[in-house]
Formats: sequence, C-alpha cells, structure tokens
Amino acid sequence: MRRNLWIILGVIIIITGLAGLIDWPTGPNISIGKYFKEIKVHEGLDLQGGTHLVYELDTSKYEGKDINQAVQSVVNVIDRRINALGVSEPVIQPAKIGNKQTVIVELPGISDVNEAINLIGKTAQLKFKESAPTTIEGGATIDANTNLGGGFKDTELTGANLRRATMQINPNNSEPEVSLQFDADGAKMFADITKRNLQKPVAIELDGEIISAPTVQTTIDNGEAVISGKFTIEEAKKLAIELNAGALPVPISLVEQRNIGATLGSESVKKSLVAGLIGLILVGIFMIAYYKLPGLIAVIALIIYTLITLALFKLIPVTLTLAGIAGFILSVGMAVDANILIFERSKEEQLAGKSIGLSLEEGFKRAWASIRDSNISSLITAAILYYGTTGIVRGFAVTLALGIIVSLFTAITVSRTFLRLFVGTKLEKYLTIK
Repeated sequence: MRRNLWIILGVIIIITGLAGLIDWPTGPNISIGKYFKEIKVHEGLDLQGGTHLVYELDTSKYEGKDINQAVQSVVNVIDRRINALGVSEPVIQPAKIGNKQTVIVELPGISDVNEAINLIGKTAQLKFKESAPTTIEGGATIDANTNLGGGFKDTELTGANLRRATMQINPNNSEPEVSLQFDADGAKMFADITKRNLQKPVAIELDGEIISAPTVQTTIDNGEAVISGKFTIEEAKKLAIELNAGALPVPISLVEQRNIGATLGSESVKKSLVAGLIGLILVGIFMIAYYKLPGLIAVIALIIYTLITLALFKLIPVTLTLAGIAGFILSVGMAVDANILIFERSKEEQLAGKSIGLSLEEGFKRAWASIRDSNISSLITAAILYYGTTGIVRGFAVTLALGIIVSLFTAITVSRTFLRLFVGTKLEKYLTIK
C-alpha cells in the first residue's frame, strides 16, 4: 500500500513538472519529425484585437425557400473553413441589416484585413453546366460543343449536393485531380445530366470560371465525378479543402472590413489577473488557517491544479478571453469546494470517534457522491453553453469544463495521496480537523 502511494506521488510530481515546463513563458514547442506544434497562450479578440468582417448574402434566388436555413449554412461553411485554417475561436454569427441578410466574422489576432479575407478563402460556388444551343442570325442553331468558352447553361446540380471531395493522382497521366462524390439527390441529377449530354461536354464551373469541360462518354449513375485540369498537387489539395469545407448555398460579398483593437487593453487584463491572484491567496490563507495541515495540502493541490489547467490551455489550445479567464477562476473555487466537502465529512467521522486514517478514507468516500453530482451538473451546463452559443461564451464554457475535470483529479487523487502519506507517521496528529 505504501509503495503504491510513492508510485502515485512520483507520477503526480512528473505531471506537475511537465505542466510547469509547458506553463513557462518560453516553454518548449513540440517538434516530432515533420510535426510541429507551437506552445503558447492564445488570446481572444477582446484581449489582443483582430479583424471584423461583414458579408452580405445574395438571397434573391431564394424566394419561396427557407432563407434562414441558407444563412445558417453559410455560417457553418465559414466556420468550418476558418477552423480548418487554424484561426482560434472566431466569432461567426448571422445578422440582419435592414432587409439584408449578413454574416459577421470576427477573427482574433488578425490585424491585416486582407490576410483575414484570404483566410476565409473563395466562396467556392461550384456549378455543373450543360451545353445550350446557340441561335445565330437567320434562326439557325449550332451546338455549343464548338464553343467551350460559352454556350453553357446552369443545371440543377451544384456544390450543395457535394458529399466529399478528394485529391487523387490520375493513374493514366499522373496528374493531380479532384474526385467528387455526390449525395443521393446529386447522384440522380448527375446521372440525368450525363444521360442527356452523351458525346457532349459538361462544364464544371468554380466561382464563375469554367475549370474543366470533359466530354461525356457514358452515363454516370454512381454519383461520382472528377475535376481535372493543369493542377499542381497543392492546388488540387486546396481545391479539395475548399469544396469539403462546403459550397456556399448563396453568393456572398464583403461589405464591411475593419480592424478591432484590444477592447480591454493590457492594463485591464493585468488588473483582472491581479484580482484573481489576490482571490487565490485569500482562499489559501483561509484554508490553512481553518484546516491547518489538510488546508495546506489543499493549497498545494490547488497550485498543481492551476499548473495542469494552464498547461492544457496551451496544449489544446484554448483561446483565452476575459470570459474564459472568469470560467477558469470559477473552476478554482469549485476545486476548493471539493476539498472543503471532503474535510468536513472527515471531521464528522473524527467526531464520531474514528481514527484519523479511517476518518479521511470515510470522508473521501462519503463526499464523493456530492462532488460527483455537483460537477456533472456543472459539466452539463458547460456543454449547453458550448453547443448553444458562439464566441466568447463558448470560451467560458471550455475553460470551465476543463477546470472542473482537472479539479476532480487534484481533489480526489492529489489531495488524497498527500494526506495518505502522513497517515501512520509522526505527523498524523496534525491531520486532525476540529
């Protein structure tokens, strides 16, 4: 039993040491082969400023359709693209300016507006066009096959029917290309298009530009197509990423762009952190004054909790906003609360005449149900906040949830291990809680 305690203590010391190394301002980055991860604190828009963009949606062709669904689809597409490109905790939300549908995009840490626009990328409006007869003077018609620069008309098949895009190498000519797989409706539409355009070109248009116009050799009814062209591997990969991120159901145009300064300012952030530090010190003083040695152990566990949580913030990474800092400080209070529940339960056992060692074990056992239920309810609340909101509120939910999970580890494992080490030694008498 004693040997296991020392092993657990060794693991705790190693974890704490690694967390402290990561928390150090000039802590090491992770580099394994080609994999590289920069370890740093990611600050949100309110702490470091960023870029504010407003996109207007052209819903003129959506008359009689669910416009709200189209707007939400645009929000989801932009969100996926920005997250895939590594922008931390963006704010992407729909809005209405007059009778115009818009989407507001706020990107923390991006001070160059043009850089932000490039991050969002092309609108990736993917369309499939079929040959349209062209009328010439005198009323005669010619087949548009002879004019691949024009003479095409839109079909019902668009990028909205795309299920997946993949970069691949053509085995015949070793050139990069992008394969497309459509959903059930798209597969049926594509089969109809190829059936009525046998031996005719079908154009693939991306953002208003025809990038490929292959001639249909046979009816394709498996819901698959290929975009070929003079792509480099990087160009094909980029196109696949853009298409996988989702084709926008409606065209969008940038109508407003501006930089945002750090709304709180470095001085306000310093004051907030100082206030949090003072609160932690006061909590520590109270725990030591009231619970003596167990209180000191709780403070040590709290320090370990802080180191581990901050390390996770940098590793995941979690973008810190002021709301996120508030969530972290709140979870600190919950970590202390778990120790108080344990100590009070142990105190009841000691007053009932049980030994110090048995009282501590019973205290942990009896307090666990209350700690578990309260933390699970808090995690459910954090999950609701995360999935039901956007922006800085989600940051609050993330830091709160992470703090709760780590607090369970430090309260149940760290505090318990330290207390058990004193049981059976000359210092056991100082574990008495009165």
